[in-house]
Amino acid sequence: MQLIDIGVNLTNASFANREREVLDRAYAAGVEQLVLTGTDVESSEQALQLTRQLDESGQRLFSTAGIHPHSASAWTSATEKQLQALLNEKPVCAVGECGLDFNRDFSPRAQQEKVLEAHLALAVSLQMPVFLHERDADERLLAILRDYRDHLPAAVVHCFTGEKRALFNYLDMDLHIGITGWICDERRGTHLHPLVRDIPRGRLMLESDAPYLLPRTLRPKPKNGRNEPAYLPEVLREVALHRGESEADVAAHTTACARAFFGLPNLTD
Repeated sequence: MQLIDIGVNLTNASFANREREVLDRAYAAGVEQLVLTGTDVESSEQALQLTRQLDESGQRLFSTAGIHPHSASAWTSATEKQLQALLNEKPVCAVGECGLDFNRDFSPRAQQEKVLEAHLALAVSLQMPVFLHERDADERLLAILRDYRDHLPAAVVHCFTGEKRALFNYLDMDLHIGITGWICDERRGTHLHPLVRDIPRGRLMLESDAPYLLPRTLRPKPKNGRNEPAYLPEVLREVALHRGESEADVAAHTTACARAFFGLPNLTD
């Protein structure tokens, strides 16, 4: 049973000097391929370097390149050129993480929207999929996407945590949906239990968002409280439970979906 983790923040400081052991545990748990998330120019460059340093085969590790909406204020005229150069590197398989976050508003909303549009324009130009972040901003995200969607090859709303209206609107726009350990959180994620059944096969993917969002259903819990890709099978278990599908079935169709979305190779022995 193979899994693909479409979103792991392996450049996070909590993983420093532990990256290889984190990956070894992931592989041992059946997480065979991983997409390392870039959230600014520096982390996008670091993610690219990690794919090259830690994946001699060139078949297991891939990365994204983008500016998280929290960092939209740091966007400069040079940023777009730096991103474009990164996106032309072979292990980089998606534009992002980019999007809108009206929950924390760490950057002004108008600037977030400007930077999102710049990412979407890059994705159209390069014909690459988009890795999207959205919190409390689904209506604005949809309004902005509407002008680009026909020209984008694909886009995924990563770490979906929204309500039914947002989910159905995303699906109507032919977007993919990423589900994390949020679905395992009895305090704030139970609304996802019935919704996950409504995500069609071929649109659903799984992600850890490690080191964040440790699945609260995980037993035993790690003493350090840090999430890892090795715990993705717990997200799989919860998703399978609420979809009424076997874990093997969900693993198979989410893995096939991720491979098609990001253009990842089939693994060879």
